[in-house]
Amino acid sequence: MAQVGYLPKEKEKAFFETLSKNALVYVPCLEGDTVIFRPFSPERTLCFERSANIPPKTIIFPQSETLFSFDYKKNADDPQKTAIKLETNQEYPDVIIFGARPCDAKGFKIFDRVFMDTDTPDTYYKDRREKTVIVTISCESPSAGCFCTAVGGGPADKEGSDAIITELEKGYFIEPVTEKGKAIIKEPFIEDGSPYQKEAVERQKAANDMLKNPFSTDLTKISPSLFNSDEFWEQVVSKCISCGACTYLCPTCYCFNITDEQAVNKGERIRSWDACMFFHYTLEASGHNPRPTKFQRFKNRVGHKFVYYPEKYNGVIACCGCGRCIRYCPVSVDISEIVGYLRGSGIEPLKGPSKDGANAG
Repeated sequence: MAQVGYLPKEKEKAFFETLSKNALVYVPCLEGDTVIFRPFSPERTLCFERSANIPPKTIIFPQSETLFSFDYKKNADDPQKTAIKLETNQEYPDVIIFGARPCDAKGFKIFDRVFMDTDTPDTYYKDRREKTVIVTISCESPSAGCFCTAVGGGPADKEGSDAIITELEKGYFIEPVTEKGKAIIKEPFIEDGSPYQKEAVERQKAANDMLKNPFSTDLTKISPSLFNSDEFWEQVVSKCISCGACTYLCPTCYCFNITDEQAVNKGERIRSWDACMFFHYTLEASGHNPRPTKFQRFKNRVGHKFVYYPEKYNGVIACCGCGRCIRYCPVSVDISEIVGYLRGSGIEPLKGPSKDGANAG
């Protein structure tokens, strides 16, 4: 049995049609100028050339989902008594995410520590995650804003993937990572990939060499004085408009809100994405808000990814360096630049360049 696989491009759609018989297969599809994950259909236009605008976290962690429904029932014999009937549906289908990027898969590992690797796992997330196979595609070149190698990833990083594919001229080289991944290369239309392994490795290395590290110092080191400086955050976040796009497009952001939607005696409990960049996120019923300004909220966002999460999870950075928050920010706020300042890279905005071009101060 071959240890690696190869899928010829002319058999691509037939392969997906076969997979779709036993699982819900999500693939990156081109819709106008946007690449988004959709269930496979022969009529859709597949797009593996660039990363999806919206990460596939929506598949395992939906933007909005009903956790359960509830129904109040009056006791016919005693109207003072009311019973509550709860119903939940966690019968999720088998899913294959095909064509995610390595940074997307790494994002799910960030989620796993919070929602699964705990004494009180989130069963909604856990059940979907365990029924999902993640097949990533290595990146041929970095997109604008990418800095995955700086946070421990890479264009062909395997963390979080069940299998990783590399696009070649006439097909896709497939390397299994887990037992789920090994099952993929046993599917029809998959050939022995051994003859293509050397070319795939060379392409992966070439892509890795294109990436630059925006941080000149160790990411585990941070300037406490700069991080706790209100003046610093006010300056670097002054152009932010608090739209929250950075959080919704981030593969590692998992904040949510829970609301009860009720009509008379029936209703639903719904979980929806939320964002720490929104004013109402920390707004208390009293009217007090412990983070009333956008610079405090942005500080919390950066702090969570590069300070608080690493402190809790043995130095793991809660950022995969995908660059989406940089590429799609309407006012071009650059998190890698800000973290660079905090780590001592580049010119600190509070100091500015001196006359000879060196850091002032």
